[in-house]
Amino acid sequence: MTAPSSAAPTSRDRRRWAQYLADERAEARLYRTLAQRRMGEEREILLALADAEGRHESHWLALLGGEPKRLPSPSLDTRMLVWMARRFGMVFVLALAQHAEARSPYENEPYATAAMVADEKVHHEVVRNLAARGRRQLSGTFRAAVFGANDGLVSNLALVMGIGATGVGAPFVLLSGLAGLLAGALSMAAGEFVSVRSQREMLASTGHSDFADAALPDLDLDANEVALVYRARGLDADEALARARRVVETAQAADRSQPYRRPVDAVEEQDVVGGAWGAATSSFLFFASGAVIPVLPWIFGLEGVVAVVLALVLVGIALLATGAMVGVLSGGPPLRRALRQLAIGLGAAAITYVLGLVFGVSVA
Repeated sequence: MTAPSSAAPTSRDRRRWAQYLADERAEARLYRTLAQRRMGEEREILLALADAEGRHESHWLALLGGEPKRLPSPSLDTRMLVWMARRFGMVFVLALAQHAEARSPYENEPYATAAMVADEKVHHEVVRNLAARGRRQLSGTFRAAVFGANDGLVSNLALVMGIGATGVGAPFVLLSGLAGLLAGALSMAAGEFVSVRSQREMLASTGHSDFADAALPDLDLDANEVALVYRARGLDADEALARARRVVETAQAADRSQPYRRPVDAVEEQDVVGGAWGAATSSFLFFASGAVIPVLPWIFGLEGVVAVVLALVLVGIALLATGAMVGVLSGGPPLRRALRQLAIGLGAAAITYVLGLVFGVSVA
């Protein structure tokens, strides 16, 4: 491609092209690294993205007239993504890469082709959908871990700050924090147990029933009410009739000497729900893991301002981490979510601290 104007490219132009070249190579390396950890369709998609970055690389190489003597380092964001791709889960890296693709500089770059600008927009959409697929594949346990730990952090920090502001001694603050940890964790576990058990009971009452299976071989192939079963489940009349014919044909072809049990088909499949006891145990541990952090300074014998400041620092770091993970899971900017989570947590602690001062007591 020739330059967009008759003026010869400047040294600044060439430095910019070299930076683009370095970034494109790093992005191709990122997608190839991620592809090494995937199989099937996802692997093919990631390799195709790497190939597309290679086409962009060739464009800048042509403008530069060959490999430059000194190539700048890729941008810090891209280097961090490559580093993370080798060490962390794909969903986190893709969520960050999604935002990086959205900030492509080619839209305002006169030496980039229209096809390259379009490529970057499509890459953003491809990466966004890969990240969304990864988010859907994340287990509910992992999601519960993030939110459960965050609940423990905020609620117990607020409790400890409020109790501490009343002027009571360090042992009482520690006891209150441990009581809050235990009460909150037990409440979370009980709520999760009831929720999962209720959902399992509901699914059991609406799932596949074998009540009429034994009668299927005796039904008329062309006039049977099995089609009404499928229509009641949401299929249209033609599809319900076709499915009913297949079910009856299968039943009639089966061995009549054995009791017939109809296989569950796709329309009757239910979402798998985990065990109630497992969910309760997980919720207890996740909440407790967050709730113990605000109490750590008092557990190790600190008290007064030192304990309060250290608790705020520890919880602040944990809130930033959980907020960033929530951002990744929700597809939002991780930094913004981390700061929002920090503001919410410290805001709740500040309110309870002020209330503790207002209703404080003097201890002899």
